[in-house]
Amino acid sequence: MTIRTARPNRGQAFRSRMHCLRKLEAIVVEMHDPKNGVKGSVQKLNVTTIPHAVAGSDIIAWIRNKMQSTPEDAQVFGTMLVAYGFIYPLQNHRKLVMCNDSSLYRFQTPYFWPVQKWVPEDSDYAIYLAKRNIRKKGILEPYEQAHYSHLHDWLNHKWDFIVMQATEQYKASRDRNKSDRVVLDCQERAYWIVNRPPRYTQSALDCGPDRLVDPNVEEKITFDQYRRVNVFYQQAIMRPRVKSSVSLGALVKYITTYKNHDPFLASCQPSNPWQTDHDAYWTLNVRRVEVPTKMRVERWSFSLFELLTDLRGRDDFKIFLKKEFSGENLAFWEAAEELKWGTASSMSAKAETIFKTFLAPGAPRWINIDGRTMGLTVKGLDHPHRYVLEAAQTHVFMLMKKDTFFRYLKSPTYKDIQKKALNPEPHNFSPAQLEQNARNRSPGIHPIILWQQEEEEKTKAAAAAVPVDVKAVMSKIDRKK
Repeated sequence: MTIRTARPNRGQAFRSRMHCLRKLEAIVVEMHDPKNGVKGSVQKLNVTTIPHAVAGSDIIAWIRNKMQSTPEDAQVFGTMLVAYGFIYPLQNHRKLVMCNDSSLYRFQTPYFWPVQKWVPEDSDYAIYLAKRNIRKKGILEPYEQAHYSHLHDWLNHKWDFIVMQATEQYKASRDRNKSDRVVLDCQERAYWIVNRPPRYTQSALDCGPDRLVDPNVEEKITFDQYRRVNVFYQQAIMRPRVKSSVSLGALVKYITTYKNHDPFLASCQPSNPWQTDHDAYWTLNVRRVEVPTKMRVERWSFSLFELLTDLRGRDDFKIFLKKEFSGENLAFWEAAEELKWGTASSMSAKAETIFKTFLAPGAPRWINIDGRTMGLTVKGLDHPHRYVLEAAQTHVFMLMKKDTFFRYLKSPTYKDIQKKALNPEPHNFSPAQLEQNARNRSPGIHPIILWQQEEEEKTKAAAAAVPVDVKAVMSKIDRKK
C-alpha cells in the first residue's frame, strides 16, 4: 500500500474527534497488554491459519469487565472500536459491527489507526483497487467497481503509473506466506472500508462543516492579544454587576406572574381541545373575539409587550388612546412594524407615507420624539430599509410603557373589559362524550382565511380614517334627488 510519508496539514478531518480517538487508542493499547489484555490465539479461517485472532465474545467480555457495564453497552463500545478502524472483522468485512459470538476479529496495526492522521488519497485508493482487481481477475464488489470506474476517469492522466504500482505490490505480496497475505489483505480492506465506505452508508469518520480554528493546536498568543485581554478584564472589573439576590428575586417574580399562564404548569380552560376534541377553547380565544376571557385580560396587565402582541388587547388600547387624543404613538408603532415585516417591493412607498404622516414638519399625526432620534431617523429614510425606524419605534414604545400603559390599567376602559371578561367553567366529559366529540370534530379555520379577514379589516379601518369630503357627498345626494 502506498501512502505518502510526508504528513500534510489535513485540516478538518480529525479536529472535532481527536480527543475521542485518543481515548479509544488508550483502551486498545490496554487490550494489547500481555497479562491483562485480550488473549488472542491461532484460528483457522477457511483453510488459512490466522495468528492472533480474537472472538467477538471475548472482546465484549473484556470491555464489560473493564468498564463495569452491561453486555449491551459493551457491545456498542466494541462496535465503536470497529467503526473507527481499531479492530477489523475477518469474516464479514462489509458490516463494521461487533458481534457477541464466535466471530473472529483482529486488532488493526497502529500504522492504520485514525490517530495517525494519514490522508486517504484518491491515488492510494486507486492503487488498492487496481491491485485487488488484478488479484480477483476483475471481480470486485459493486461499490468497489463504482469507485474504480470513477477513479479511472478522474485519474486517467496517471493511470499507467497506478497500474504499475499495483502490479509491483501484487508481485511483492506473492512472496509472502499465505497467512501474511490474508492478514495484510484484511487490514487494507478494513482501512478502506472505514475511509471509503460503500455509498449510502454512514461512516464514523465523516466530519461536519470545516472549522476555522484547530482546537488541537496550541495557539501562540501575541503581545497585542495579551494587551486586549488585559483591557477586557479591566473593563469587566469596572462593569456594574447585578446581585444574585436581585436576579433571583426577578426570576421568582416572573415565574409567579406567569405561573397560571404556563401550559406546562396549569391546564387551559374550559378544556384542552387536543384531548377532548371540543373547540370551546379556540372559540373563546380567537384573535379579535368580542368578549375575551379573564386569563387573557389579566395577561395584558403584565407588560406593554403582552398588550400589543394580543390583537384584541391592542384594539382595546386604541379605544383608550382615542379617548385621550393620543393615538399617534400607537399608530406609528404599528406602521413601523408593518414596514419591518412587510414586503420589500412596498418598502419605499411605506417609508415615504410614514414620513409624511408622522415625521414631516406639520404632519397630520406628528409624534413627539427627541431631536437626535428624529435626525437619525429622517437621515436614514433617504435610503429606507426594514429597520430604519427601529430607534424611533423603541423611543415611542418606551414613552407608552412609562406613561400611557399605566394610565390605561387604571382607566375605566380596562376595568370595564375586566368586568365583562368571561371565566369559562372547566369541562368534565365522560368517555362517551369524548367519543362523540371526536366524531363531531370540526376542521377549523384555515390560516389563509384568517389572514384575509385581517387584511379586509385593515382596509376598512384605513378607509374609515380618510377624511370625508362633505361637498362631494352633498353633490351626490343632490344628484339622486
